[in-house]
Formats: sequence, C-alpha cells, structure tokens
Amino acid sequence: MTTPSDFLVIGSGAAGLSFALRAAEHGKVIILTKKQRADSNTNYAQGGIAAVFASGDSYKKHIKDTTRGGAGLCYEKAVRIIAEEGPDRIQDLEKWGVTFTHKPGSSKYDLGREGGHSMNRIVHVKDKTGYAVEMKLLERVKEHPSIEVYENDSVIELITEHHVNKNKKTKKENKNCWGAYALDDKTNTVKTFLAKVTLLATGGTGQVYLHTSNPTIATGDGIAMCYRAGVDIANLEFMQFHPTTLYHPKADSFLISEAVRGFGGILRTKNGERFMEKYHEQAELAPRDVVARAIDKEMKTRGDECVYLDVTHLDAQELRDNFPQINEKLLSFKIDMTKELIPVVPAAHYMCGGVLTDLEGKTSLRGLYATGEVACTGVHGANRLASNSLLEALVFSKRAYESAVRLIKEKFDFPPIPTWDDRGTFDQEEWVLISHDRYEIQKIMWDYVGIVRSDLRLKRAERRVTMIAEEIENFFKKTKVTPPLLELRNLATVALKIIQCAQFRKESRGLHYTTDYPERDDTHWLGNTIIKKNEIFLKSFQDAIKHLG
Repeated sequence: MTTPSDFLVIGSGAAGLSFALRAAEHGKVIILTKKQRADSNTNYAQGGIAAVFASGDSYKKHIKDTTRGGAGLCYEKAVRIIAEEGPDRIQDLEKWGVTFTHKPGSSKYDLGREGGHSMNRIVHVKDKTGYAVEMKLLERVKEHPSIEVYENDSVIELITEHHVNKNKKTKKENKNCWGAYALDDKTNTVKTFLAKVTLLATGGTGQVYLHTSNPTIATGDGIAMCYRAGVDIANLEFMQFHPTTLYHPKADSFLISEAVRGFGGILRTKNGERFMEKYHEQAELAPRDVVARAIDKEMKTRGDECVYLDVTHLDAQELRDNFPQINEKLLSFKIDMTKELIPVVPAAHYMCGGVLTDLEGKTSLRGLYATGEVACTGVHGANRLASNSLLEALVFSKRAYESAVRLIKEKFDFPPIPTWDDRGTFDQEEWVLISHDRYEIQKIMWDYVGIVRSDLRLKRAERRVTMIAEEIENFFKKTKVTPPLLELRNLATVALKIIQCAQFRKESRGLHYTTDYPERDDTHWLGNTIIKKNEIFLKSFQDAIKHLG
C-alpha cells in the first residue's frame, strides 16, 4: 500500500503537531505515530516554556543564560533565534487555545524560575504544561480536514536512494528523502508513505538507559534511522540526567519538576544535611548536570540509595495549587510533600545531541527536516537550560514549516519506489533470546555510560553493546519486522553511537563527565562531535551545517 502526501510528519509531540497545523494550510499532511497520538515526551514536560516577558528581563539575558549552561558549545545564532522568536510562539499557542497560568487577578503571566536562569521567565500551565500544550494541539489537528493521523504505525526506515538502487550494481550516495516505510501494528503489513517533505519529530532516546523520565516510546528511532541513512548526527555524548525523579519501586522514574526547586525546594541527604551549597553558588538552582553529579556523588559517598527534596518549609496550599499533578502523584504513593521529604534520584532525561540541522530544520538529506528533541540545532550545546526544549521545538518547527512550504512548490517527481521486502520468517525461539537484549543494553548504559564515565567503563560498554547490536541486526535481516524488534534495533544503534561519541571526547564538558579527563579543554575540544557515516570528528557548528539542505 502506497500513500502519498505533501508533508509526512513522524511523531506527534509539540514539534510535529505545530508543524502539521501550519503545513496543512498548504497541502495534505500525514502524521505517523507508533502508539496513540497523545504519547510523546511533550506530555511529560511539567516545568514550562522559557520566554522573555518579565520586566527587567531581556533577550540578551536569556541568551547569556543559555550559552553559559551550554559550556561553550551553543550555536549563538540558534540561541538568539529562540530567545527573540520565543514570545511570538507562546502567543501562537494561546491562539490555538492553550491557557497559561497568570498571576491572580492579573493579565501578566505567572513566570516561574528554574535552574540556570537568572530571571523568572518560565511560562507554564501549573505543573502540566506539556500535557496542556499537547491536548490543545491535538484538538486542532483532529479538526483539520487536511491532516490525517495514523496511530500504531511504527516507522522502519526513511526512503532514500538506498532503496531505489537496492538491486543495482552501482550504489548511489543518499541525497534525498522521499518518505518512509512504516509497519501497521494492527495488520502487520508494511506501508509506503511518499512525501515531498518529511519531518522527523520522533523525540528522545531516554529508554536507552535503565532509569529514565521518558515514556516507553522514547527509543531513539529518529536518530537510528538517520544514522542508517547516512544523515549527519551530532553531540550524542551529551545526555542530560534530570536530578530529581521520584525514588519509589512503583513510580517508574516519575519526574519531580525543576520548578519545584525554583519554587524554593531544598535538597538534603538522608540525615537532613543541605549539600548543594558546597557544589555551586546557585545551590539548588545550579545547572542540571551540576545538580545531578552532586546527588550522584552524595549517594555514592554515603552509600545512600537516594537523596531528599524538602518543600515542607513552604506554604502548603501554594504548593498544592502550583504543583497539582506532582501532589496527586505523590499522594498516590502515600507521600504528603507538605509534611514529608520527597525521595529522589537522577534519571536519563533529555538528549542534547541528535540529527544535525541548520537554522531552518534542514538535515543533510534534501526533503528531510528534523525538529524537537530528535534534532541538534546548536541551541543546547553541551547542556540544555531548563524549559528551553519546548521553546526550541516550537520555534524551529515554525522555521522548518516556512522552508518546507518553499520546497514543495518546486517541480518534483518521485523515482520508482519499491515496496518493502518483508520476506522471512519470525523465529519465536530466537526472539525469546534476543528480547532480553533490551534490558541488557539499558543496564550497560546505566552502569558504564551514565552521569560519571571513564575510559575503562566506555571500552567495556562498547565491546558488549557491539556484540548485542550485531546479534540484533542479524536477527532483523532474516525475519519479519515487529514493533518490539524495531525499537530494540534502534536502541542498540543509538546506544553504540552514544558510547562512541563519549569515547571520542577526551575532556569533561557540560553533561559529559569522565574521570580520566576531569577538566574542560577549550584548546583541543571546543567543537561539536559530528558523526558522518562511520567517521567521528570535531567541528564548529557553523562549519558543520554549511552543506545541509
């Protein structure tokens, strides 16, 4: 089955949905999502969206805060763009129906503050901003006659020259993207989706790790597909670990928003000692990598299984009013945050690297764009500033839309695209063995490629994950695809690339900390880690994106 469209959007978070709503005014849009349409990392974004609205704040201050957090690797042009265009994207959301929290009896936003920000600039909807944004965008998408959503469709691969010339002796380099092959989970058939423009908005990679704040769908699909298609990738060593996820056997790493610390929460050890002041001048409001490493060190030094977030000194009713979702979740585990300390541990949260894009969301394949967490725009550098992620997704999806509309107006002919070759049999016995690899990858990544790394740990991780990835690839080539197999294959691919990027960078910078090279080295390593096919090299962001699109 072949389904054509003008725009193909892979993913249903804020990046994909906002692009789709704009693009639908210029042509047919198809959205593919591998689960339900509301399953995305956007849903889990509690804190809010950073934007300059406060008296005394400025674009210059937002840019300074962002670049300072990015440890020398932020692409300043990209940072300037999100700071200057951010307020307009907030107002776009309001036009789409999102109602942000205002100060009581005022037309002004109730601006929160989070780690790394010098000003209150977090626009939010209580503590469920992502959910509120997602629901309103979905409502609009559902109403639009030019948008069609395919749920439970797992994308297998991007369609490139590789597929067109698969049986020819002379192999051509991949230069174009013409859509994607996707597995219909309900019918177990592979469908061909052709499009003049394909937008990757597949989200993050958190499920590569054993402990993560991400939903189960965050298996690095977009990055893995792009790597296999020869698309340029960047900075995968910079995985952000959120400092505070709920430590409870049934909590599934539930996120305790950074906004709680911005509201006045204090981190304490098991014996009640406040410890962040000895690690950073901003204490609990230090950048996330600093807080995560501090917690990790305190836990390991003391042999404790967690630390505690204390908000008992704050006004109880204000806490409940500002963090209703967190309060409700904690109460379900019989924790009253107004009277008891909240047990927390770090967990994998946000991938700052990803598919390399320019300032219009273009990748190294013509017709392929990427926005949101799957993309590396240069905004985050070596560490993401809190609440810049939804902002980046919205700003660059708008810019990608403007570029994509120009592209579809050009004369365009699809080459003859073959259907997916799904010959093969599913070996249930071998799958039972292979299926255990998901947990093994996650455990290896958590133990050896986590908050603190070393050459020995990374070498061991590379050896083990390489072997696992080869087993998975061999199984993939001789069997019919299934959603669990696709995710497992993508996890293995992304895990290996993260390890290799971490091995490549011989210094500690931002989110990448190694005991063998504990200092930042601007003389030799002030550049971005670029993966181009099977090569890894260092390059300035401006030079890396010159050839894109």
